[in-house]
Amino acid sequence: MSDIFALNFDGLSSPSIKLKLFDEAQASISTGWGFGWYPNNNQGAIVAKDPAARDTRILTEALMDWEKFRSTVFICKVMKGAKGYTNHETQPFSRSFAGRDWLFMHKGDLDKTKLQALHSNKSRFLEPLGRTDSEIAFCYLLGLMQDSNIRKLADIKPEVLLVWFEQFDQLGSADMILTDGNSLVCFHGTKSQTNMYYTRRKPPSKLNVFDSEIASIDLKDPRDTYRTALIFSSSSFPQGDWHQMQSGQLLISRRGSLIWDNKQGLQNFNYAYQSENSSDLMAGSLVGISEQQLSGSASLSSLSDSTQQALASLPHLSITNLRAMTHAPDGQALSYRTFDVTHVTSYEYEQIVEHSTHRFRLQPIEDQLQEVLLSSLKVSTGGEEIRYEDVFGNQSVHYSINVPYAQLSIESKSRVKVFACPPDDHSLSRRQTTIPLVWMPWQRQMMMAYLLPPELPETQLVELTDYAMSFVERNDYSLHHTLEDINQSIYNDYKYVQGTTSLNTTPFEVYTARKGVCQDFANLFICLARLLNIPARYRTGYIYTGANYENKLQSEASHAWAEVYLPYVGWRGYDPTNGCPVAQDHIRVACGRNYRDATPTSGTIFKGGGSEKLSVTVRIEEVNI
Repeated sequence: MSDIFALNFDGLSSPSIKLKLFDEAQASISTGWGFGWYPNNNQGAIVAKDPAARDTRILTEALMDWEKFRSTVFICKVMKGAKGYTNHETQPFSRSFAGRDWLFMHKGDLDKTKLQALHSNKSRFLEPLGRTDSEIAFCYLLGLMQDSNIRKLADIKPEVLLVWFEQFDQLGSADMILTDGNSLVCFHGTKSQTNMYYTRRKPPSKLNVFDSEIASIDLKDPRDTYRTALIFSSSSFPQGDWHQMQSGQLLISRRGSLIWDNKQGLQNFNYAYQSENSSDLMAGSLVGISEQQLSGSASLSSLSDSTQQALASLPHLSITNLRAMTHAPDGQALSYRTFDVTHVTSYEYEQIVEHSTHRFRLQPIEDQLQEVLLSSLKVSTGGEEIRYEDVFGNQSVHYSINVPYAQLSIESKSRVKVFACPPDDHSLSRRQTTIPLVWMPWQRQMMMAYLLPPELPETQLVELTDYAMSFVERNDYSLHHTLEDINQSIYNDYKYVQGTTSLNTTPFEVYTARKGVCQDFANLFICLARLLNIPARYRTGYIYTGANYENKLQSEASHAWAEVYLPYVGWRGYDPTNGCPVAQDHIRVACGRNYRDATPTSGTIFKGGGSEKLSVTVRIEEVNI
């Protein structure tokens, strides 16, 4: 009888793991065990094992300095009643390949004869040390990687990896776990006689101990309070929300998150093989190639020689007014949407207000992707009005009232066209696609306001930096995939709960509580981006939810999201509240370093007022004109 389990964290962690191998009734039964991890996230692994343990003394000695060995990946196999196994035949198996250590575990039995026939790669580096079918399977996988010029799991298309593991399904029971120290793969075969389970523990959580007949996993280390843990196991633990894997299911995890699942349709494998330009022009003649395609960004190398020569003889044509573009380079139709927005803010005061000043930022911006057809502002009490553009480019109104009032209403109405934007072409040489970004001194100087993280205690900034880097490492340092992952993870792992935060809530408090509202999620996104040296700013506006979003509360008030500046691209928006990029559902109004720079309405009462009652109503309607 054997059991395997693995832990994958989003940052370096030090779980306390105790194997329950012996009791008085089983003192005469030998047990084999093996344990592997990657200390301090190094590419070299440490494996401790005992093929015929009579007690846990060796295990205790191997892990006596456990707190010094922090890792994001831990795997373990226990085999009760093990006889005749040597150290070379005890799992997990470790093999150095392509500049890193790989660890592998298998629970089950495979047809050894057929497996040896399958293992055609006869490299001397891939010869098994022991005599088990499991090690042959491990060497076979590494042989496939060598034949495919693979250096890490992130280089393999998940569909290909699934085919590789499915080959073992034809040879017997195949519950397997494979890791290169960054990614971790778990496969549950269709012929397995037992089950496989997995769970994801997200902070904040009071569930710190998982206890079963085989092992006890303690996650109470104070340094790991905010770590997300993904746990795989062949035996279920009574604590937590465990999911039973389906037969033939392949799960790929990295840094505490599932990034690919063939059974649930999870396709979050954001790596280099997905970055190929999908807007290539058709090879052959120029017949049927539109003007939009000629002005696009497809690579000439994808065309035939005759087509390249014909294109080279034509003058370069580029449509620079995005509003005038009717089609993207790949032929996709681009159209605009029109919205009517009504925003009413009302104040009621306990005492008469005699003098106050206000600042309104309620007019949507106008640029290449947004056109304001009309905009009006009505204030219930007369005053001096000064219209101007503030330092962030927002259309602002300074309003001073010197007559008494007890109620004040500000009504803004706008009709806005939002134009579709063709997808960015990140294949161009000057567009940076990896982290860290390189900024010229004058660029850094101009962007300094958007690069400085909030003033927080050093320990909090260190924790947030580790959290931000977990996304970078999970996505192989890809800039765009990292930003998409942060955006989607905040949407998936944080709860939208009104009334639990305030304007003074910090990004670290949002990170620890894992809940908030749109401004909190925008602030957290901005903080993480700035810690990664990516300029980020706060954006306010509106979102047309229609029937597309579960949280319709956002359409009844101002919405907030984040924008990041990408080299040779410009400002691009990410909406972590909805886990989506900013598109035609979003109407942009004001921006700044933070909420205070972009708040729709603000003011100061110099005399009178007392307690204040505030109400805000927003109505957005899509119109066809």
